[in-house]
Amino acid sequence: MLSLLCALLCVSARVSGQLSGREDDGKRYICRAVPLSGDSSCPVTLLPELNAGSQEEELRNTVMQLRETILQQKETISKQIGTINELTTKLSLCASATDDRKYGKEGSWGKEKQNTMGDVPRDPNDTIDSLGKTMQGLKDRLENLEHLRANISGASFPSELRDLLQRRLRELQKQLLKKVSSLEEEKSILSNATAAYRLKTESTLSALVDRISELEKGGGDFKSPELFKLSLPQRTNYLYGRITKSLPEMYAFTLCMWIKSSASPGIGTPFSYGVPEQANEIVLIEWGNNPIELLINDKVAQLPLEVRDGRWHHICISWTTRDGQWDAYQDGGKLGTGDNLAAWHPIKPGGVIILGQEQDVVGGRFDAGQAFVGELSQVNIWDRVLKPVEIQSMANCSAYIPGNVISWLATNVEVFGRGAFKRPLEMCQERLPNA
Repeated sequence: MLSLLCALLCVSARVSGQLSGREDDGKRYICRAVPLSGDSSCPVTLLPELNAGSQEEELRNTVMQLRETILQQKETISKQIGTINELTTKLSLCASATDDRKYGKEGSWGKEKQNTMGDVPRDPNDTIDSLGKTMQGLKDRLENLEHLRANISGASFPSELRDLLQRRLRELQKQLLKKVSSLEEEKSILSNATAAYRLKTESTLSALVDRISELEKGGGDFKSPELFKLSLPQRTNYLYGRITKSLPEMYAFTLCMWIKSSASPGIGTPFSYGVPEQANEIVLIEWGNNPIELLINDKVAQLPLEVRDGRWHHICISWTTRDGQWDAYQDGGKLGTGDNLAAWHPIKPGGVIILGQEQDVVGGRFDAGQAFVGELSQVNIWDRVLKPVEIQSMANCSAYIPGNVISWLATNVEVFGRGAFKRPLEMCQERLPNA
């Protein structure tokens, strides 16, 4: 007990002496009991320096940086969600407009004056510009994400958090790149569709202008019922004329017409008559490099006619069932004759007469490669063989003889297909080969 008391006094005296003998050096000392057998020099243990303030400051800075990064990420994601919603709405509107056009929700030329062409968008260029601006905004955000990603890589974040943020940024970049690619494709499709609509609009307007010109020239009220022509300017399977009357049973006939064409190769099919049992009951056709052919009951005779010079020509073909005798006239003169063409076969009644197309079935299934290109007028049919003098008088404009079976009247001819028209016919003297 006495020794323990002496040790405590010793330690106290040494500490007091040191404190009073020099200034405070920033160190702290503690006293501890010394056993009896220990060292009597009273050793002192120093406390380590405490750096709690700097560590706390570093952690606080890290937390603030993480919080700022998370807020930026939230803001970026919010903007991206808004952009995606906006684009989704626009694409839905585009899809809705496309569906409207697809299912025939047409505009009119009447009361709805705001939409004069129902199948043409109002301002397609505005839509394309809007998509372009949206894509530019997305690209700018991609660049911002790249800068943010670079800043994160250089920041003193914990490795786990930095990897997580970089993964999230990569995912966002992939989504934005995919969206930009989708928008680029949509923009390209919309541009192509806009060009197609523009072409269709121009074609429609051109057809309307032609129709107005026709009406202004008196196309709906010709000077005389037979003074009109059928114009078929393109080789298609949908432009043609149709005679509203049919043929009776005939044992002879004469077919005459004025014809003008410069199509090559072959003018096509200016005339075809089909019945339910035979689509090629009477056909006049020139296809490829073959001469003009006359088909009766699908039997063929080649005619020595040449009309591909782009000038008007008057042609007549006569036929009789007796021995299948046929004659071919051009511009008033007989150029060929023959026999044994569907001999003793009567022309069957109740069929369909088509001008400009060859019938594979009665009244339809046309082939564009066999379509007539040019102009036709005064297509008349008689149920007898005309005399050469009658044919010559029509060819040299000294007389006009309407057919007693089919006569060329505006009310007897229907026109089908956009681009096919009935127009006023030139004067007969203007159609003569030497005019």
